Amino acid sequence: MSNHPAIVPGRVAVITGAASGIGLATARRLGQIGMRIVLVDIDADSLERAVADLTSNGISARAIKADVSRRDDMARVKAEADALGEVAVLMNNAAREGGDGLFADVAKWKSTLDINVGGALHGIQLLVPDMMGASWPCMVINTGSKQGITLPPGDTAYNVSKAALRALTESLAHELLSTNGRVSAHLLIPGFTFTGFTRARGITEKPAAAWTADQVVDFMLPALARGDFYILCPDNDVDRATDEKRMRWATNDIIENRPALSRWHPDYAQKFTDYMKS
Repeated sequence: MSNHPAIVPGRVAVITGAASGIGLATARRLGQIGMRIVLVDIDADSLERAVADLTSNGISARAIKADVSRRDDMARVKAEADALGEVAVLMNNAAREGGDGLFADVAKWKSTLDINVGGALHGIQLLVPDMMGASWPCMVINTGSKQGITLPPGDTAYNVSKAALRALTESLAHELLSTNGRVSAHLLIPGFTFTGFTRARGITEKPAAAWTADQVVDFMLPALARGDFYILCPDNDVDRATDEKRMRWATNDIIENRPALSRWHPDYAQKFTDYMKS
């Protein structure tokens, strides 16, 4: 299988939220290819276990305990990554769930936005200028969410943060046009994935509907090689066709001047059901 040109043995990949889940699965795969991996996470114990596992399997891995919402922490990450070699991959994967609705405590909102959006922004502003000035292929992967597109009621802070991350990543991709494809940006949009988020809800075994983090990475790597910007992952319950129909409905709220989030509006419940069956 061919890889994205940035995935080259000996070059450095910086991955945030890398102590578990999709971040760790990506670290493992890029490390197996021969990249030097910088794993960034706020959970020191999980980070230590992750690095020990990778290094025991011959992968060059360095752990950096850092809070991505703190710019000074991310500046330290950049300095340590640069000391390892040529940085070619940045994966802004660190995230947290808001855990509540619109009127949740403002501290939850601030933390969610600071990590999910601010963390990615710090990574981009600190690492991407040097990528743009380098001579080798580079890429940035931001881990988004379908919730940032369809905005299901419930965890409003998380939805808003992932909608903002989508806009940030799209704007980054446009900014990188000046590199003529040498530096690329990609928005990873996982489906239902069994990760630490799932375990935090008390689910200890992978649900049948969920993909594993490794399945997400297996899907992501060929998409990166093709140069896909939107990497829309299915899962064991929802296929791409279903995702596309749901997203088209959400966009048509604007075009058809329907009520906001009409998919969940009682006056449109039957219309949405009929639309999905059509």
